[in-house]
Amino acid sequence: MQRLYDFLRRHPTGVDSFWAVVLFLVSLVGLFAMGNGPQDVDEAARGIQRYADWQLGVGVLIVVTQCVVVALRRRAPEKMLLLSAFMGVVQVIVDIGVMPTDFAMLVIIYTVAAEGAVWARRFALIGGVLAAPIAQLRWPDENTGSWGNILFAGFSMLPFVLAWVLGDSIRTRRAYFAQLEERNTRLEQEREAQAKVAVAAERARIARELHDVVAHNVSVMVVQADGAAYVMDNAPDQAKKALETISGTGRQALAEMRRLLGVLRTGEPREGGEYVPQPDVEQIDDLIEQVRSSGLTVDFKIEGTARPLPSGVELTAYRIVQEALTNTRKHGGENAGASVRIVYFDDGLGLLVEDDGKGAPHELYEDGGADGRGHGLIGMRERVGMVGGTLDAGPRPGGGFRISALLPLKPAH
Repeated sequence: MQRLYDFLRRHPTGVDSFWAVVLFLVSLVGLFAMGNGPQDVDEAARGIQRYADWQLGVGVLIVVTQCVVVALRRRAPEKMLLLSAFMGVVQVIVDIGVMPTDFAMLVIIYTVAAEGAVWARRFALIGGVLAAPIAQLRWPDENTGSWGNILFAGFSMLPFVLAWVLGDSIRTRRAYFAQLEERNTRLEQEREAQAKVAVAAERARIARELHDVVAHNVSVMVVQADGAAYVMDNAPDQAKKALETISGTGRQALAEMRRLLGVLRTGEPREGGEYVPQPDVEQIDDLIEQVRSSGLTVDFKIEGTARPLPSGVELTAYRIVQEALTNTRKHGGENAGASVRIVYFDDGLGLLVEDDGKGAPHELYEDGGADGRGHGLIGMRERVGMVGGTLDAGPRPGGGFRISALLPLKPAH
């Protein structure tokens, strides 16, 4: 059934043509029922009119033309309106009474009111209002007085007026929905643009931080290389140890550089031109104390055996905890409390930050917070993605908000 409905919607002219054929057959039956022949006294008394041969020919032409109007009403509404009005004038002049095919006038008035130009809508309204009085004056009911004919003409105008009003309301409704769709499309485009700007800004900031990490590793390599060259002859064991440090630091720096590829960097060097290591997991304890001093209750636990991690993982873990606690202060409410869990696995680092506050608005975590306001979550996802990890953020079943992340220890290629 749905396929049939979709087919009919794709072929509106075919549907109109079908109804035009039905109207043509019905009109021909009515027209030839009043074919040529003598008109007796009883028929004249009952208001039945007999047509001559030439009138029948003109009547057939009117029927065909009005059916064409119905079939092509959506393709050329203004032209079909003028054609229908012209056939109505011919019908009055030739003295062919009201026929079923005159229903086409109602159809074209509705169509023009819904889809036509401004002048065509006005013409259709005026023509529809005048059609009924003209028909009543041309073919008055002999058994009804003048006031009766006037009253009947007034009632006869109602279908034309209603057809126009219905078409105009459909046009207004379509324009309203089109405006809503345009507005929705514009808002979606603005939302995507804001999200892209946020992602670009966050990537630039991450690129600067990763650059600092890589620069620090390279600085370590340079220092170790100078030291190895200095003690190469006198202390070969120390030189060997320095070379091993250079090798490990170089691999770590290479992994950071691979994560840096594809990220545009638009920043300035730090003041004084010095590059220092970024915050790591050990400094999370200082971060927790700082947050506690601001009035937020935080429960902090570390599970597993702590050990040195790649610089990119250390930085990512620190920033996730920092941003999560910032969101708790902003959205959790006055009496909110938070808990931070850091778990050292054999092949990764797990983070779990929860709070029991009011929770963040859904715009801040749906679609990665890409609403122009949830840039913190965008940054978290960018950071976790660059180290090859996974992140899940959303409301907690018991109330509040939860952020969990798993950061692998193997470099992300």
